[in-house]
Amino acid sequence: MDMKRDYYEDIELFSSGTILFWTVVLLVALFAAPLFLSNYHAYLFNLIMVHVIVAVGLNILVGSTGQIALGHAGFFAIGAYATVLLMTELSIPFFAALIIAAFIAAFFGFILGLPALRLEGPYLAIATLAFGLAIMHIIGHVELFGGRQGLMAPALNIGIPQLGLDWEISSEKGKYYLILSITILMTLFAINILKTKAGRAFVAIRDSDIAAEVIGINLTIYKTLAFAVSAFYAGVAGGLFAFVLGFFDPFTFHLILSIIFLVMVVVGGLGSVMGSIT
Repeated sequence: MDMKRDYYEDIELFSSGTILFWTVVLLVALFAAPLFLSNYHAYLFNLIMVHVIVAVGLNILVGSTGQIALGHAGFFAIGAYATVLLMTELSIPFFAALIIAAFIAAFFGFILGLPALRLEGPYLAIATLAFGLAIMHIIGHVELFGGRQGLMAPALNIGIPQLGLDWEISSEKGKYYLILSITILMTLFAINILKTKAGRAFVAIRDSDIAAEVIGINLTIYKTLAFAVSAFYAGVAGGLFAFVLGFFDPFTFHLILSIIFLVMVVVGGLGSVMGSIT
């Protein structure tokens, strides 16, 4: 086992030159891929990357903090609906709408994290499952959200229209580059957050929440923070997902979707950011 000898080795992004080299090779391949892909295959890659963003965020909650969750389809739905409604009803630019929607999802994640202070294991899983089902039920019965008829995503324009800087992304390959860039940023953030004080607190809670509390870790703060960060990721992914599909309804965010997200984390390896990607 390669032990870290000092703090700076522990926080460095790439532990060796070999890993850095292959990471660069992978990134070059990913950015060059659309040159050889059809629009349909670019669409499939877009779906994969959206799911990867959710899995990376869920891994922070399940893999690093040890909090089981089966309701991330709910946060995914919040991100999708909030992004589209902010753009269509309030004329907010795409990136601003996406970030606001992600923070809305994070707020609900914080609220859902409160039961985690008293619930564990299957009981927490049931609570999060109920949240996901409740969100699907609510958006299906509120006219603002389109009810069972669903919503149509507007044109994907990036930039600042008020300043005359506005570019429409209509092709699947154009969306590919946008989603890939966001996926890379979200992955780097996840890797770095696990190297911070908060990340170490997450791992301590996973290993033993009683021991973590004894050494001074505030369980209320860090458990709810883990839920909020994970929900933020799902919110970002949901906003992107809305534009990948173009149209969605409440049944798009069904229970099986939450299970798929959890399986991605478990199969990839609990606590492994790169495992969630591969």
